[in-house]
Amino acid sequence: MKVQLIILSILFLFIFGLNILGLMNLIPRFITLPLLFISTYMLIYSLVFRRAFRGIRRKPLVKV
Repeated sequence: MKVQLIILSILFLFIFGLNILGLMNLIPRFITLPLLFISTYMLIYSLVFRRAFRGIRRKPLVKV
């Protein structure tokens, strides 16, 4: 889990740098902006939706 977070953080910073180059018109912005959106989404998704123990789910007892 920590390795995934580190990789996503590095990816986000790299793509953020590409977006800065896009703002300076060195790289097309229509390429850098979707990449920035996707990397931001993946980073936030991995931070918020972590696997958590939700207890043991048992089937309810049915009386016949």
